[in-house]
Amino acid sequence: MAAKVEEPEEDATELRFGKEFDNADALLISEVKLLLEHRKAQSEGADDDQELSEMFQKTLEYCQAFSKYNSRETIAAVRTSLQQHALHKFELANLANLCPTNAEEAKTLVTSLESRFDDTELNELLDDLKTHINYQY
Repeated sequence: MAAKVEEPEEDATELRFGKEFDNADALLISEVKLLLEHRKAQSEGADDDQELSEMFQKTLEYCQAFSKYNSRETIAAVRTSLQQHALHKFELANLANLCPTNAEEAKTLVTSLESRFDDTELNELLDDLKTHINYQY
């Protein structure tokens, strides 16, 4: 009988995720909002009067409330800016969604950043993020 190989425990603080996340992207809340709004528009334009579920409606409301970016162009610019740094896709999505104000707050919210970035580099990255928020397309 073959010995069972034990999978390492998942731990977001160390950027260890299950195999099901290996090929998955982490979406920004703003991206989810765009997808849901598109789906809602499709549903409203359909002839079959299929009603969207309560869960769909609540998720859309959440995304509308917490979305930080107003356009596809801004979302693309934020992603491009953050991808210039050695961020894991989990870190990228969290920084873009949470928009911490400084390195200390970023490291508190996304603990994997603690050992990977110094405060100067992280503050520069966050300043770029703030610029995108303040000057949206």
